[in-house]
Amino acid sequence: MSQSQDVLEDTTVHITQEIPPIQPSSTKQIAWPAFLFIIGFHIAAIAGFFTFTWPAFWVFLVLGWLTGGVGITLCYHRLLTHRSFKLVKPLEYLLSALGCLACQAGPIKWVAAHRLHHAYSDKEGDPHSPLKGFFWAHMGWCLTKDRIIDNPKEYYKFAPDLAKDPVHVFLDNYHILWTILLAISLYAWGGIPFVVWGVIVRTVAVYHITWLVNSAAHVWGYRTYKSEDQSTNLWWVALLAYGEGWHNNHHAFQYSAKHGLRWWEFDLTYVCIKFLSALGLASDLKIPSKRLLSNKLKSNAA
Repeated sequence: MSQSQDVLEDTTVHITQEIPPIQPSSTKQIAWPAFLFIIGFHIAAIAGFFTFTWPAFWVFLVLGWLTGGVGITLCYHRLLTHRSFKLVKPLEYLLSALGCLACQAGPIKWVAAHRLHHAYSDKEGDPHSPLKGFFWAHMGWCLTKDRIIDNPKEYYKFAPDLAKDPVHVFLDNYHILWTILLAISLYAWGGIPFVVWGVIVRTVAVYHITWLVNSAAHVWGYRTYKSEDQSTNLWWVALLAYGEGWHNNHHAFQYSAKHGLRWWEFDLTYVCIKFLSALGLASDLKIPSKRLLSNKLKSNAA
């Protein structure tokens, strides 16, 4: 079984290409459950100032990486959304459960929203384009109703591969359950400080790190490759988001398991994928060929 492959054609995930046309609603209403949950967590995170301990801080760091770096970035994004590599199924399900712990929705809903973003990036239909304002791209879109993203019958259409998988359907339906179980476990282990830092403060931090890719990495930074949107490479977002800040690279080569395409563009998530590959747990890593990289350079634009 091959461990990696150079992609010679300029292709994207076929499911993303088959996304049907949509008619976005012009009116936005507050999604009260999401609004109360997200804003409530931000308010509750203030308790972090009064419950700090070094053990709780280390729980925050480790769970921040496991949920944001492994669960969201490696699994939800590069594996499930773009299929930029393959993972043995039991591990795919385990990492999907870690993604649920980020409280950014279950795997099917998250993937559907992100495929919509790529299909309509910085155009009408993009769920979180900064062309509608920086705040909207950063978090405003999470606080309002969307007739597709908030309706399983609709968003299943944009992730049909996952909607056919009963394990992912279960995780999608009960994604919040895992956070409740984690909170109970952390309370039993380290009391209130572990819950505040390991669940609340960590969730808020991972929220903003993820959201910066949608907002800042479409506004500031440099563009190496041609893409039909405003995506940029932004070094400090890349450091915070485990390599996701090399966003122009990603939009130019959506299928690539590797986002840091130049020697100085450090990509921690790709390092993790390569480690899994070395263990025989990941395979078929997709990387754009040198010819394709050269063809898409902005300096080669007519």
